[in-house]
Amino acid sequence: MQMLYDSESFAVLHLRPDMEADAPAGTAVAEPKIQAHQLPRHGFEIVDKRSGKEVYLDGSWAEMFQKQILAWQQDAPTEEEVEEILDTYTGLAQQPVIVH
Repeated sequence: MQMLYDSESFAVLHLRPDMEADAPAGTAVAEPKIQAHQLPRHGFEIVDKRSGKEVYLDGSWAEMFQKQILAWQQDAPTEEEVEEILDTYTGLAQQPVIVH
């Protein structure tokens, strides 16, 4: 799990199967042994701190969000611009945050 963004309103985490939970940040982790018919999955958790709810994006949603992150890395948006995009995902957030 890797924290990508943290503000008063939102937190964004990247969850990847190739990252061990206890590995310190920046530590290289060996690629997992994946059988030919299995695809490694990753996802993003967006926590709306204002409502106390979160949404987990995986599959095509995660792919779209990954493209957004890559665009942010190229354009260096302001905090307001980032939060405006994150706010578009709050309608999907139905799961109450229990542990964070």
